[in-house]
Amino acid sequence: MLRILIADDHEVARKGIRSLLEDHAGWQVCAEARDGREAVELANKLDPDVLLLDIGMPNLNGLDATRQILATRPEARILILTIHDSEHVVREVLAAGARGFLLKSDAGRDLVAAVEALQNRRTFFTPKVAQMMLDGYLRPNEERDTSDQHILTPREREVIQLVAEGKTTKEIATALNLSVKTAETHRTNLMRKLDLHSIADLTLYAVRNGIVQIY
Repeated sequence: MLRILIADDHEVARKGIRSLLEDHAGWQVCAEARDGREAVELANKLDPDVLLLDIGMPNLNGLDATRQILATRPEARILILTIHDSEHVVREVLAAGARGFLLKSDAGRDLVAAVEALQNRRTFFTPKVAQMMLDGYLRPNEERDTSDQHILTPREREVIQLVAEGKTTKEIATALNLSVKTAETHRTNLMRKLDLHSIADLTLYAVRNGIVQIY
């Protein structure tokens, strides 16, 4: 039995994906998560074979959830679901360590094939995304979109997402099991490191770099 975890903050999307998967013999959806943090917790608790993670989830986005899951369970096979197909997003998916990338608009047609690929320890990318990857890697380095996200630690990425989602310092501290003083220090250090001067600037940075998404 292939055990699958679905993470998406939209209940209708989760139920639709679950229905498609459970029609397949030998597959079982063992859990559903409403955000990236819950997905990490359930992955550690239940050890599913395949995980389907939406990118734009609250509290912890799908890419950072992927990084955290793979840090403790490197054998996990993760398929990222998204409504965006930009080259930047594809590169971030690969850098996070996911094994596949599927647009939500293609899920009805390709979801089963994508999960079958991961079940057989292969990767899955639609022809359009594969061509985008090829074009991106063939283009001279100086023409590629560059991001300074590599200068952020995993904890800083968590903090900036929560700030951009409008969480207070106290709420951030609670979510990350930190003291209020430590959470405030992280936020201050982030603004200094990125040369930003307001919460609005931090929020804009998070949106521009795909840490949070606007629908």
